[in-house]
Amino acid sequence: MTICARSLSTFSPKYKNDARRARPHSLTTPMRFIRSLLLLIFLAVFTIPYATACFIAFPFMRADNRYWMAVGWCRATLAVVRMLNGIRYELRGMENLPNGPAVLLSKHQSAWETLAFPALMPRPLCYVFKRELLYVPFFGWALGMLKMIHIDRKEGKHAFASVTRQGARRMSEGAWVIMFPEGTRTPTGKQGKYKTGGARFAVATGALVVPIAHNAGRVWPRNSFTKYPGIVTVSIGKPIDTTGLTPDEVNTRVETWIEAEMRRIDPAAYGDEQSTPAAARI
Repeated sequence: MTICARSLSTFSPKYKNDARRARPHSLTTPMRFIRSLLLLIFLAVFTIPYATACFIAFPFMRADNRYWMAVGWCRATLAVVRMLNGIRYELRGMENLPNGPAVLLSKHQSAWETLAFPALMPRPLCYVFKRELLYVPFFGWALGMLKMIHIDRKEGKHAFASVTRQGARRMSEGAWVIMFPEGTRTPTGKQGKYKTGGARFAVATGALVVPIAHNAGRVWPRNSFTKYPGIVTVSIGKPIDTTGLTPDEVNTRVETWIEAEMRRIDPAAYGDEQSTPAAARI
């Protein structure tokens, strides 16, 4: 069984070696640079024709088929990243994913999770993104033909209501909504401020919340050209029922679980810091 298989029972529950496994230094620095450069070239060469194929095919396809065609790009990229850069993954807690509407709230460290999650999850994912991304050549154009959730910041206080309407409609069609509460990628071993937007959305729609922790920043650091070989551990927590909870309460539960789990799957990144995250000490 390869480590990137979806089986969960074969993975050890012990976490002490996770940080070491996340980035084994099996390649020299020049070789890592060369392989990272080759990945960039691959993305440039592969994305344009793939996006072009999407433009041609999408008008003749149902929305769900459009999504899975786009996910093909994610799967192909994951395979190349594994072969070229030595980045693999293991999944823990897949049994925690609900069979119904859900909002996935994930740690955000890297670009890896953005392209990996659509390929790993059994249902279509709806990302919430700024409308300006629709104008990015090829990537944004293809994104605009998918059923994602767009935020038009010019709408001001009405923007959240628009997100809620779009998200509720997507979930009724069988998709899950995914957000990153920290808003931006955080450095490995750091904790950003958890914003309440995802929790507010979940409470407003009555959806379950699924927290997700991962250590992708170990192998694909933010703002880093170089990629490092290793295993990304993706840990999925038990769903949080938002019934009767306020957005702040939901957000605190999400933050507490994610940050505690981060300290289990990547203890070396947090040094001698106590295992209890900041949210639990308030």
